[in-house]
Amino acid sequence: MTSCAFLDELRWRGLLHQTTDDAGLASHLSSGTRTAYVGFDPTADSLTIGNFIPIKLLMHFQQAGHRPIALLGGGTGLIGDPSGKSAERQLLTRELVEHNVRSQRRIFERLLDFSEGERAARLVNNLDWLGSLPFIDVLR
Repeated sequence: MTSCAFLDELRWRGLLHQTTDDAGLASHLSSGTRTAYVGFDPTADSLTIGNFIPIKLLMHFQQAGHRPIALLGGGTGLIGDPSGKSAERQLLTRELVEHNVRSQRRIFERLLDFSEGERAARLVNNLDWLGSLPFIDVLR
């Protein structure tokens, strides 16, 4: 799939309504391997049907010759969800979040191509960098 075909596919599926520069976007995507990521919340050991659309988007992005990144929130999943909901999310134990990350990882490994190469998908866990931040540095 070419980059133009990728954009056409997104439009056909109703996933791309408008851009600020259609020609520029197509040119950008056609000028080399690009990278995009989507974040996923490890509050359960599986994903919801609502997660399928962004995963499918990453699949199409990879089929167009680009590099997808699935970002698992192993770090942010430990601190709750301040998104303005009427109730706070239950705080999960570190062990449960790690279990959920491992369980969700299996789903991505079935849907994205993680083999070697420029367009190989990556799976990253934000606990890898958030877990080592000192408390005072975060507050500053």
